[in-house]
Amino acid sequence: VKTLIRALLAPTLLALVSCAESTPPLNVVLIVIDDLGWIDTGVYGSSFYETPHIDQLAARGARFSQFYTASAVCSPTRASLMTGKHPARLDITNWIGGEQNGLLQQATYERQLPLEETTIGEAFRDNGYATGYVGKWHLGREGFMPELQGFDFTATVNHAGQPGSYFSPYGNEDSPRTAVPDLEGDSAGSYLTDRLTDVSLDFIQRNRDQPFFLTLSHYSVHTPLQAPEETVARYDRKAAALGPETEEHYESERDASTKLRQDHATYAAMIESTDESVGRIVEKIRELGIEEHTVVVFVSDNGGLSTLMRKSFNQATANMPLRAGKGWLYEGGIRAPLIVAAPGAPAGLDIAQPTTSNDLYPTLLELAGLTQMPEQHLDGESLASAIFSQGGTAERPLYWHFPHYHGSGNRPSGAIRWGDLKLIEWFEDGSFELYDLSADLGERRDLVGERPEDAARLLSELRRWRGEVGANMPTPR
Repeated sequence: VKTLIRALLAPTLLALVSCAESTPPLNVVLIVIDDLGWIDTGVYGSSFYETPHIDQLAARGARFSQFYTASAVCSPTRASLMTGKHPARLDITNWIGGEQNGLLQQATYERQLPLEETTIGEAFRDNGYATGYVGKWHLGREGFMPELQGFDFTATVNHAGQPGSYFSPYGNEDSPRTAVPDLEGDSAGSYLTDRLTDVSLDFIQRNRDQPFFLTLSHYSVHTPLQAPEETVARYDRKAAALGPETEEHYESERDASTKLRQDHATYAAMIESTDESVGRIVEKIRELGIEEHTVVVFVSDNGGLSTLMRKSFNQATANMPLRAGKGWLYEGGIRAPLIVAAPGAPAGLDIAQPTTSNDLYPTLLELAGLTQMPEQHLDGESLASAIFSQGGTAERPLYWHFPHYHGSGNRPSGAIRWGDLKLIEWFEDGSFELYDLSADLGERRDLVGERPEDAARLLSELRRWRGEVGANMPTPR
C-alpha cells in the first residue's frame, strides 16, 4: 500500500522524503507550545530568553518567519492542527470555556472536536503508525478526548487549558477544574514540563522500531507562571541588569495595556525548561539512530501574552515590534514560531511565505509519504515544497474569525491578510482598519483613508469567506 501511495507523489519530493523500499517510513514528532510568542526564542530575535536547543533545531531545518496560528487563542488553533480546517468552519472559535460578553453577546461555539472529523492522529494511525498524545488537549471533555480521536497512547491529558500548578501534584487538590492526571513515578515537586518530556521519551523508545506519530503538547508557557527557583533566580539577575520596569515599558491598547520589554524572570525560566525539553527529544532521536527518518516540528498555538485589561506589571512577555498579543488579531496575537526539521531538507532555511496552522496536516502527510486527504484538510496546503526549497504555494488570502471578547481587551473581530495587506473588522460598530505589513509590521498606520478601494476589496472577500464557511456571528444583547 505504501509503495502505491508514494508512487502518487511528486518524483523530486519522493527522492528527498522516503521513496525507496529500503527506507523506513518517516516518524513525526509534533511539539506544540502554549502561548509562546513570535519573538520568544533566540532564533526569532529574543535577547532575554535563552533557547539554544530550539535555535539548533532551526539551524538544521526550516524557520517560518510569517507563520500564523488560525486563531488568537488556543482551542481553535489546536482544532486546526488536528483537522486541517479553519476554526470557523468547525465552529470552534473560542477557547473552550470562554464565556465573556460585552456590548454584544458572543457568538455560539462548539465545546468539543467532533468525532466525525478524521484527525491527523487517525490519518497516521490508519496508515500503520503508533500514535501518541502527551499533554494539553483542550478540545473537549470525556467522550471527545484524544484516545477517541486517533491516539492509541495518551498521558497527562485534561479538558482544561492549564494546570492548577506546574509542580506535582499539579495543584489538583486546590484546583479540581484544572486537574492534570498524575504520572507514574511523580514525586512531590516534580516539574510538569520535565515529566511530559519523560513520558514522550519513553514513547519514542518503545516505538523506535516502528513508524510513530507523537504529539507532545506542552502546557508551558501558559499561566500559572511557575518554574524551578534556581532558574528563576538566574533570570532575576538578568532582568535586574536591565533596570527597573516603569510606565515607559507599557503602552495602551484601547482599554488594555501591552508590555513592551521582555524581562519576566519566571516566564523566561519556563521557556528555558521548554527549550531543554526540545533538546532532550532531539537527543533521544539521535541516540536511537532514527534522526534520518524522523521529522521534528516545533510550533506555538497563538501569540505571546503581552496584553491584559489591567496594567498588572505581570504580563508574561513582549511581542515588539508586533502590536498587542494573545487574544487580538493584530500581529502579536496570531504570528507565531514554526520550525520544521525534515530529513533531506536544506538546513537553516528561512521561509517568508505566509502560512497557517491549517497547513500542518497536509504538510506532515506529504513529508511522511502518505496520501493527501483534501476532503478533510479543506483549509490547508502542504508546505513540503517550501521546506525542500522547491518553491512555495501560490499567494492566497488568510482569514481569521474571533467573534468573542477576551481578557486581553480584544473585542469581537475578524481579519484577512492578502499579499502584504491586512484588514481587521470590528464587529461592534462595523469599523475596519487596513495595514501594509511590508512597510508597517507594527500596524501603526491605518491606510483605510488612503487606499479605500483595497480596503473595500479585502472587506468584501472577508465577508464572502464568512458566508462560505458558515461563520457564527455575535448578536446584540
